Amino acid sequence: MINSYQDTIVAPATTPGTGAISIIRVSGPDAFSLTDRVVSLKEGTVADAPGYTLHYGSVLDSGRLLDEVLVSVFRAPHSYTGEDSVEISTHASSYIVSELIRLLLEAGARMAEPGEFTRRAFLNGKMDLAQAEAVADVISSSTAASHRVAMNQLKGGFSKELSHLRSELLEMASLLELELDFSEEDVEFADREKLLGLLDTTRAHVDRLAASFHQGNMIKNGVPVAIVGAANAGKSTLLNALVGEERAIVTDIPGTTRDTIEEVMNLEGVLFRFIDTAGIRDSEDTVENLGIERSFRKMAEAEIVLGMLDGTSERKELAAQLALLGQHLSGGSQKLILLLNKADLVENSAYNKKVSIINNFVLSVDNKVNVLELSAKYGQGLDQLKSTLVSLEKDLISGQNATFVTNVRHYDALRQASSALRDCRTSLSCGIPSDLVAEDLRRALSSINAILGTDLLDPELILHSIFKNHCIGK
Repeated sequence: MINSYQDTIVAPATTPGTGAISIIRVSGPDAFSLTDRVVSLKEGTVADAPGYTLHYGSVLDSGRLLDEVLVSVFRAPHSYTGEDSVEISTHASSYIVSELIRLLLEAGARMAEPGEFTRRAFLNGKMDLAQAEAVADVISSSTAASHRVAMNQLKGGFSKELSHLRSELLEMASLLELELDFSEEDVEFADREKLLGLLDTTRAHVDRLAASFHQGNMIKNGVPVAIVGAANAGKSTLLNALVGEERAIVTDIPGTTRDTIEEVMNLEGVLFRFIDTAGIRDSEDTVENLGIERSFRKMAEAEIVLGMLDGTSERKELAAQLALLGQHLSGGSQKLILLLNKADLVENSAYNKKVSIINNFVLSVDNKVNVLELSAKYGQGLDQLKSTLVSLEKDLISGQNATFVTNVRHYDALRQASSALRDCRTSLSCGIPSDLVAEDLRRALSSINAILGTDLLDPELILHSIFKNHCIGK
């Protein structure tokens, strides 16, 4: 793929004022000559400098010194964008950065659009589209797990799997296309049994990648953990204790929390997104009831549910709390941790009297349930809760070399590929003519190509949509 852009772009590659140094990136056919008009090197010129070298220089504006800088030179095609590129390191002053960019614009450069450097890298074949999209994920990664997944995609781990799938599909399609060329001779070049086996294997691989989106989305955006329970069970107190600040208002008045409150926390390299919900109870307050309905929705969407129980409740009341909790569990892969709160107010003997109620509830649900005692107010049992959360999501931590899909666009394309492969198998099994079977294969191949960025139907529209959310300078 050849870059059609013939102009030279400039943008800050760092945020001014956040450190000692700021970097301004210039890329394009005139990157060296434009830089020479603005920066005077101590020795020689940027245009004559070899690639992968660093040079000291000064920037003059109308005869006055603006700053002393270091200029990194990268010659095409051995640069991030595949073009002649320059990175100018200046002092991290917003004034210096803005003035230097102004001088470069006056010299003939154009201000880069969001993600345009990465877009040019893709257009110049420095990376495929899946890798290009991973750049933004690497920059925004905030945990070890999200960084690991983004780096695996950036290094081409995901792309290698897709390329393998693409090769399999191309081989199948080519055999079927060959049959079309000899349709009058009624010759079969593709062994139907072998083709069915290849289809099953390829579709299983596609489905596995698509299924990884559930975990990939949690790695990228945080594992959703809903804190659910009766009013005044201590849900907001628990949220505040977990995040270490007064994030939610805590009072003795039932129904204080009317809406959901979310906070994120990094536990052993995995991001957890805690959602404090409105207390579940019968209420005549319209606003509170809206909050309770939202509590149930958040509970249904959560990967993990923290069922807060008031340990001071009587047996009958505790049984009612458990019954209400059980009615709204999603089941399946959803995980439940029952938290018997207010341990500081109850003697152990009183807890023992309620064990049978809790055990009966645990036996009545399909979920694997963990039961913990704690005091959210005094932090008792918090370390055990954190350890339990991490152990429940250990796959997100231990999957060192696993490929996870984290991009909605990729997930949708994989689902379309799977659907096309299913149709292809049905067509083969029913003896449908080769040309119609080949059409289903082409649909599957088109979906895989859309992820890698090959054979895009409307590249300008698609690329603009993908790169518009990248940061300026990248």
